[in-house]
Amino acid sequence: MEIFGMHIPVEMEKLIETVGKLIVLIVIFSIAVPLGKKMISATVQKMSLSRKTTPGRIKTLDKLLLNVFSYTMIFIFIGTLLRTFGVDIAPLIAGAGVIGLAIGFGAQGLVSDVVTGFFILLEQQMEVDDYVTVAGIDGVVEEIGLRTTKVRAFDGTLNYLPNRIIENVANHTRGNMRALVDVGISYYNDVDQAISVLERVCENFQRDERFKDGPNAIGVQNIDGTNIVLRVIGQVENGLQWECERDLLKAIKMSFDEAKIELPQNYQVIHQQELG
Repeated sequence: MEIFGMHIPVEMEKLIETVGKLIVLIVIFSIAVPLGKKMISATVQKMSLSRKTTPGRIKTLDKLLLNVFSYTMIFIFIGTLLRTFGVDIAPLIAGAGVIGLAIGFGAQGLVSDVVTGFFILLEQQMEVDDYVTVAGIDGVVEEIGLRTTKVRAFDGTLNYLPNRIIENVANHTRGNMRALVDVGISYYNDVDQAISVLERVCENFQRDERFKDGPNAIGVQNIDGTNIVLRVIGQVENGLQWECERDLLKAIKMSFDEAKIELPQNYQVIHQQELG
């Protein structure tokens, strides 16, 4: 082979050809991967319009399909790259059974992750943006994959959980949630008066659109050594329970102040005894 009148050795010719194929391969995959991801997202969005599917389900399927697509493209890229460098992948594929048998015992955890992840998705135990408790962690689901699930804790920590350790899923996002407020009052207060104040506060909040049922003043919940505990319960929209509890506590405190109802105070009783 000659270029500009110069003779190119056969080895250099093969090297140039290999480099050219490598550049073409990288360019193709650089275009195909983003394009494929856009097509997957567009397809999932069309599915959401044609079917009654929750936004969380759409996000879950979108991220899962993108994850599977990325893994598939990586395997294809590696296989094509090996063939570009002249590596015969047929023996590798033929030996995959033997290799798989050799590492099968070590890959049991991976298989368990994939199987568990499949059933989590099939049974819709949780979806992206759901508030859940899994493996002792409270947080919001950010991604569900075939191998791992990502849960963002409320302190900002992102937890990567292998699917095989997810044995119980407590999903706090399905249906309405309970707003529960316990308020302690001093022993020196009139309990009936305090309950009447709570009922007036609850009546105001019953017109709040966030509450689906109640809230209602249940009455005396507990009596301990320092105070009398009164309870208020209501059903609210999912995810608004903490906000509603804070608003209830603020309104109760203001109403108690107006009614001169005292909150409990810590105190100690000291007994003195004269000796002799």
